[in-house]
Amino acid sequence: MSRTAKILATLFVGLVVTAALFPSLLAPGDPLAVKPSEAFQAPSLQYPFGTDESGRNVYTRVVHGTADSLTIGLAATALGMGIAILLGVITAFGPRWIDSVILRLLEVLYAIPALLMALLIIAFTGPGTTPAIIAVGLSTAPGYSRLIRTHLRTLVNSEMFDAATVLGHSRWHKVRNHLIPNTLSTLLALITLGIGQAVIWASALSFLGLGTPPPAPEWGAMLANGRTYLHFAWWLTVFPGAAIVTIAAGATLLGRTATRSRT
Repeated sequence: MSRTAKILATLFVGLVVTAALFPSLLAPGDPLAVKPSEAFQAPSLQYPFGTDESGRNVYTRVVHGTADSLTIGLAATALGMGIAILLGVITAFGPRWIDSVILRLLEVLYAIPALLMALLIIAFTGPGTTPAIIAVGLSTAPGYSRLIRTHLRTLVNSEMFDAATVLGHSRWHKVRNHLIPNTLSTLLALITLGIGQAVIWASALSFLGLGTPPPAPEWGAMLANGRTYLHFAWWLTVFPGAAIVTIAAGATLLGRTATRSRT
């Protein structure tokens, strides 16, 4: 990773973290405050991203929406990755028949498009922020599980593990000194890539009215609201959409960088 790339990555992460944890530093004001007399103001010095149909500051809403969108992405990725790690450990250290059963199940689930699976889950749980987290997390788990299973099985069957077994090391010793150190970088890359994917899918669910409901400043919900006025208020969709693309692209680039540095 070049020096310039490291600097850009650091700045990106710092900006996102600041927007998520301390949004008022970047955009003072209430993202829910309405001012009907200022409705549909085009981008200007006073309103950099313009205002919506209720006179709410779009810039303030986009910045404050970072926390909502990123929280959903992080929580969904944590859920999916947690399930994947659990299944990966079971298949790596359990009997071969368990590995075979879990692998067949994962192949069936993986054959279902993940976004379609998320929609099916939402159909049972109902819309909302928590159901969106559960839906995105569960729908991404099969893909993560297959990757982690393959990685762990490769490590368990490696000469490194065979040598540790010959030397009489305990299973915990092998996990602590060989499995975990050789898995952390893989997990970091998957998590970073997964966050970008989860943000897109969570925004898609909100866009369809199945995620975080308005008037919360969630990017997908803002995008859905703005499409009604797209023919004369383009900024209502362009800026929330740009935020989604920026977060997803940034997370993907970080994940790919982590993957390249691992190889």
